[in-house]
Order: sequence, then structure tokens, then C-alpha cells
Amino acid sequence: MSAKIYRPAKTAMQSGKAKTNIWVLEFDQETPRTIDPIMGYTSSSDMRQQLKLTFETQELAEAYAKRNGIEYRVVAPKDPQRQTVAYPDNFRYTRTQPWTH
Repeated sequence: MSAKIYRPAKTAMQSGKAKTNIWVLEFDQETPRTIDPIMGYTSSSDMRQQLKLTFETQELAEAYAKRNGIEYRVVAPKDPQRQTVAYPDNFRYTRTQPWTH
């Protein structure tokens, strides 16, 4: 039984940063998915892959995994490198690309 500990990224649907300061412990898939021959649905007998445990800090998530004998790996969060751009920059006279419609 192995798991992944990570901090979820910001959702693309909103500009807020809600739920990005929590850490998630998510179990890896142990058994392969099977395809139902009649309907074509995919299913799995592994119920642990449906679990997502949330923790306030990375240390709490690691302590839980160690306490329960779960092999884990930590995926370090990547902070986006964003360039702040303002609307008036579109009309700046030092703009390198021509502004068109």
C-alpha cells in the first residue's frame, strides 16, 4: 500500500486560492481497472483509491502515514511564476509587438 502526499494546485475556474494551503494524502491504485463487457464501464475493486485525506501541514500527513505503516512519497508544490500584466500595457508606446484587433 503506497500513497502520495501533495498540496493541490489552485483551480483554474476561480481566481481565489482557497484549499491550496492544505495537504492531501491520496492512495495509489493497487489493482488494475477492469472493463465491464456489457456496458463498457471501467471499475475497480480497490476502494482505497477513492480516499483523499486532508491535513493542515505536510508533517501531519507524514506522521499519519508513518503511524499507519503506509509507504508514501511527497510531491513538492510548484509555485507558478506569473508575470503581472496590466491593461494599460497593451497601449504602451514602447511595446515591441504591434497592437491589432
